[in-house]
Parts: sequence; C-alpha cells; structure tokens
Amino acid sequence: MSQMMQMYQQAGPEQFSALIGQVAPYFASIAPKFVELRPGYAEVTFPKRREVLNHIGTVHAIALCNAAELVAGTMTDVSIPTGRRWIPRGMTVEYLAKASGDVRAVADGGEVDWNVVGDIKVPVRAYVDDKPVFRAEITMYVSEA
Repeated sequence: MSQMMQMYQQAGPEQFSALIGQVAPYFASIAPKFVELRPGYAEVTFPKRREVLNHIGTVHAIALCNAAELVAGTMTDVSIPTGRRWIPRGMTVEYLAKASGDVRAVADGGEVDWNVVGDIKVPVRAYVDDKPVFRAEITMYVSEA
C-alpha cells in the first residue's frame, strides 16, 4: 500500500484534502475536497468561488486542469505497484460546456493497466451537477523507483 493511501486512510477525506494543499500548494488554489480515493479511482469536488472564476463568471479552464491533475496523480500514486514512481508527461483536454457551478472531477482508472512501465493514459472527467463540462487524458510516465 502506498504512503499516500495510508495517509488518506488514516487522516480521512477532509484532513487529507487539507494536507494535499500543504504538500503541493498549487492544488490548494481550488480548495479541493476528496470524496473518494482508492486504487483505480479518485474523486474530488471544488466550489465555484471567485478565486477560480474567469472573466465571464464560470470556472476557469486552468482550475479544471488543476483538478484533473490532482485526481489523476493521486489515483496513479495509489494504483501503481510498490517500488514504482510516476510523473505527469502531458495532458490533452477538451472543454465540453461552461462550468457554471461547483465541480466534481473523477479519474476512473478501471481500464488502465497499472502494471505498465512507461506511459499510461489516465482519463479524467469533470461535471457540474451531472452535466459533463470537461474531459482530459493525462499521460503519466511510470518507472522503477
């Protein structure tokens, strides 16, 4: 079990959410709240608030990318075999609709082969209520530690 998974289980979702912002301060900019984290799945929410808005009053594209990298990274960390490490190598995004409310970002790695060494593609979707507003594919480079 990864250190991140142990930390999540010990701290619980609320405290873990605060800790992530201390470990990687940029993630704190969206004020994420973890809903769930387990091998093959991560889900966070973040509120629509002034700090994440663009000039038309909807959630900024980069805030959505920030949430995508957070769920993809934490899920990758708790999903890869012990003795491996990862780093994001690239991200392809598509904006599907204006994000006009609180956001829920989901990384579902149920179809990912976590035993691969090299590039893996991690899918992420973001929703406002149940409406899809964003999708991303994040390339993670996984190597032996």
